Amino acid sequence: MRGDGRIYKRRDSNHWWIAYNHQGKELRESSKSAEYRDAQKLLKRRQQELGAETLGLQTFIPHQDRITVSDLLDALEHDYKLRGKYSPSITCHLQRARDNFGHYRATKLTPKHIDTFIEAALEAGRAPATINRSTQLVGQAFNLALRRRELNTKPYIRKLPEKNTRQGFFEHDELERVIEHLPTYLQDACRFAYLSGWRRGEVFTLEWSDVDQRARVIRLRPEESKNGDGRTLALEGDLWTIIERRWNERVIRNGRTSRIATLVFHNEGHAIVDIKKAWATACTKAGVGKKLFHDFRRTAIRNMVRAGVPETVAMKISGHKTRSVFDRYNITDERDLRDAMKKTQEYLQAKA
Repeated sequence: MRGDGRIYKRRDSNHWWIAYNHQGKELRESSKSAEYRDAQKLLKRRQQELGAETLGLQTFIPHQDRITVSDLLDALEHDYKLRGKYSPSITCHLQRARDNFGHYRATKLTPKHIDTFIEAALEAGRAPATINRSTQLVGQAFNLALRRRELNTKPYIRKLPEKNTRQGFFEHDELERVIEHLPTYLQDACRFAYLSGWRRGEVFTLEWSDVDQRARVIRLRPEESKNGDGRTLALEGDLWTIIERRWNERVIRNGRTSRIATLVFHNEGHAIVDIKKAWATACTKAGVGKKLFHDFRRTAIRNMVRAGVPETVAMKISGHKTRSVFDRYNITDERDLRDAMKKTQEYLQAKA
């Protein structure tokens, strides 16, 4: 019966097409098959979906089968930017999600596909937290599509337990040994991170337009901050020396021509993107083991606390929103514990 839908062929296609009514409008859809039976199956599935909507079990959304996971991730990226929450770190995790899931039709992505990705990532040595960031974005993309009524279902996405909180720190002599083996263009960036506690993405996207040399401060733009908040860094001591040195390196000369670098930390005027090889080589030659660039962030916070800087002020400098960082990073080390016991012993001896 026509009211239940129909199957037909178009003159310009070898595939069978189906047509059915939804909310008083005829919808047409290709079965993408030259087999009549495939068109029958597709029409039956659509009729079942329409029936489920009539019973209030599920919303019928036409053409959702056309949407890819890449489309969902594009929409999520746009949503982050509209809300002012986009950051360089999201770019990396979004790209990994696109590379692994983008080619799937959204309605065809299954929990098994996601688990297969997770298993492969774990075998490749990726940390659970890193894996979770990518799968979490996929989940957010599906949730956004559900809210917009572009999809009516989403796959279950497993979340791995995160027990990989790093606790590495840099002592000053270790910093100098690593810097000694780094390419020149990376050295000042590492010194800056060691002193400021800024994230890698914030350091390498810092522009001269963010630097107020007259006031001797840096005003980080909200869009370049991971937490979406702008902040101010006072340039004192070695930090000011670094900025002065970088200012003298901003002119890039090539024969008779020259240009001005917009980035504070750059490689011949170009953005510094991948430091993995240079970093690993320097750490090996310096004999400091498998250090991370992020260890500078932990170290800077610890140094500020040891210097007597209030936690709230240290958080404003580093860009942390909550004080949980002091517990998560385990800011104390054996030296702190030993100093505490010495002070306790001195107190007890004074009372004896």
